[in-house]
Amino acid sequence: MCIRPIDRGDADQVAALLQSNAASRGGALFGEYPQEKVEAMSFGEGAQAVVAVRGGKVVGVLFGLSLTSPHPPIITAMLAAYPGGRDRYVYGPVCIDASERGRGLLRLLYDALRLRFSGLEAVLFIREDNTASRNAHESLGMKPVSRFFFDSADYTVFSDGPHPLAPARPVLL
Repeated sequence: MCIRPIDRGDADQVAALLQSNAASRGGALFGEYPQEKVEAMSFGEGAQAVVAVRGGKVVGVLFGLSLTSPHPPIITAMLAAYPGGRDRYVYGPVCIDASERGRGLLRLLYDALRLRFSGLEAVLFIREDNTASRNAHESLGMKPVSRFFFDSADYTVFSDGPHPLAPARPVLL
């Protein structure tokens, strides 16, 4: 298994992986993922992406986007529900091939993306009925921080930053 930044030669495999898991095909991913969109998500302004490759095949991908970049309406809705801290980025989407799920790949992708967005808070949304993704992200230490409704569905916002409801740490003098 190789975890590395995406390169242009990966775009067709990443698009196929994402599209096979799009809601229109019975998957849990929001939206559609033609190759042109994948290229914009991977190489556009403020974009970062990491892939997992096994035997020459892309088996996982995780995207990140700085908030200085343009973003789609669902991200605007997420940020209205939970704006996050000053230093944050949009995490996702993430997609792992069915053959690799439950084997620790999400942690590897997340750790690799965190290095690319060093010190920033990840803010993401997960559809309310996507229990597997919710559980997987909670296992990374992410916490639900808000909810929002968009395009006829309920979503939970997660963050890996300090939980906003956590009590402040006492200051020792």
